[in-house]
Amino acid sequence: MKLTILGGGGFRVPLVYGALLTDRAEGRVTEVVLHDLDAGRLSAVARVLAEQAAGVPDAPAVTATTDLDEALTGADFVFSAIRVGGLEGRANDERVALAEGVLGQETVGAGGIAYGLRTVPVAVDIARRVARLAPDAWVINFTNPAGLVTEAMSRHLGDRVIGICDSPVGLGRRIARVLGGNPKEAWIDYVGLNHLGWVRGLHIEGRDELPRLLADPDLLGSFEEGKLFGVDWLQSLGAIPNEYLHYYYFNREAVRAYQQAEKTRGAFLRDQQAHFYEAVAEPGARALDVWDRTRAEREATYMSENRESAGAGERDADDLSGGYEKVALALMRAIARDERTTLILNVRNRSTLSVLDGEAVIEVPCLVDANGAHPVAVAPLPDHASGLVCAVKAVEREVLAAAESGSRTTAVKAFALHPLVDSVNVARRLVEGYTGVHPGLAYLK
Repeated sequence: MKLTILGGGGFRVPLVYGALLTDRAEGRVTEVVLHDLDAGRLSAVARVLAEQAAGVPDAPAVTATTDLDEALTGADFVFSAIRVGGLEGRANDERVALAEGVLGQETVGAGGIAYGLRTVPVAVDIARRVARLAPDAWVINFTNPAGLVTEAMSRHLGDRVIGICDSPVGLGRRIARVLGGNPKEAWIDYVGLNHLGWVRGLHIEGRDELPRLLADPDLLGSFEEGKLFGVDWLQSLGAIPNEYLHYYYFNREAVRAYQQAEKTRGAFLRDQQAHFYEAVAEPGARALDVWDRTRAEREATYMSENRESAGAGERDADDLSGGYEKVALALMRAIARDERTTLILNVRNRSTLSVLDGEAVIEVPCLVDANGAHPVAVAPLPDHASGLVCAVKAVEREVLAAAESGSRTTAVKAFALHPLVDSVNVARRLVEGYTGVHPGLAYLK
């Protein structure tokens, strides 16, 4: 089975390949094709993968190419993990937004809109090529903003593109762990959009244990989200929000923390990864060791500004192991082998959330089998959550319209309608700022 990884020179690719090395069942991946526009990054990641595979019998063969059509032709699965504009683009997204006093995070607020505007045209081109060169392939989208990009690709691939994120899985795992349950056996009642969802129940052996957690301040304050949001606020909500909702519920504090930080997250990762790729290229470098050290630092500093502003302290050691590669491979195995499972995924709504139309991509538990991912019926969201979901989905639709039409006016509208952008004039200045630093937005006229 052939797996193509777009963004194959990306730093997190070894997580995927490492997981593949432990998969010994029939119908497993035998060929991995890495595609990236940067041949140097491809070479560095290929070195890490070669060291991972050393001594592993029947390790999937790895090839690398800068030719997109070559990479896609004949693929059974495509993992799309591209970053249009690179980490320099992410750092610019943050800098332009913070200069206007608004959030520049890569998936939330102004930064997410800017990232979406330059990513959607590229993702749509990829979707069209997949439909032509690998019409039977399944596309698993890692690319952020994951819900928005998945919806853009679904207009050309239908249900054969599925978006993934490890945030809901990590959240469910933390809740189950603090309640003394087995995360693998818990049913997580989670619904929303990517990076905008809530756990409303967690069922262990058929019993919803979330009320017990919400009623116990000590338990509730003992894990990441309890520290980040505060016990009182979680009890008021009656649910556990995805960590990214901290940017909404504590926006002023988050923006201030980012403005006061020595470096934004994007700038930190840009510099960190530049050092990684340089170090791996040195003669005699132990590429896998360099990658392991860099990854540990990356995970430990995740959302550090938010935790600092909330007084949440350091991340728990159990939360430093990542997890998105496990979600992706579980999804791929379920489809390829018809191994039925349940995963929280980004898929077309159909009739799951009545406040959104059927084509809207949402993040929700899905039953997965050989025919793909099927969203599970969920109870309606409360009004405060529905309002936020509808507002952000409306922004995503304006981003898609702007990317399709090239309309600068529509791009301004997308920024202005976002709950975290508080002025039409700010929206106009954001578009001016972003088009000035991003060649990938030159299409906006």
